Amino acid sequence: MCDVIRVSPLGKTWLLDIDGTVCKHNGYKIDGKDTLLPGAKAFFESLPAEDKVIFLTSRTQEQAEFTEAFLRENGIRYDAIFYGLPYGERILINDRKPSGLCTSVAVNTQRDEFCTARFEIDEEL
Repeated sequence: MCDVIRVSPLGKTWLLDIDGTVCKHNGYKIDGKDTLLPGAKAFFESLPAEDKVIFLTSRTQEQAEFTEAFLRENGIRYDAIFYGLPYGERILINDRKPSGLCTSVAVNTQRDEFCTARFEIDEEL
């Protein structure tokens, strides 16, 4: 399934989990190293330079060095990483612009499959 999500031409903030979303879930524990999921690199390369990328993860601060080295080695850009988050839901709450533009989008993927949704710019939003 490949959903199309219409988004505005405005700059965006991307909030992404790491394990099971960008990298194989617990690959660093199972295989001794992280493995980038197919499609992840192309996705990050397609993001406009002005967009912000923030990773959210339950990995501990002690895992920061090898996590960030892996991202750098694979050319995955990011602006911030928040470590040590709870395992439960990640809830995003944002306001709606006066124009009616909804300013939050949530996408749930299958574990160990990179997001298949296509984000298309809609100039009318």
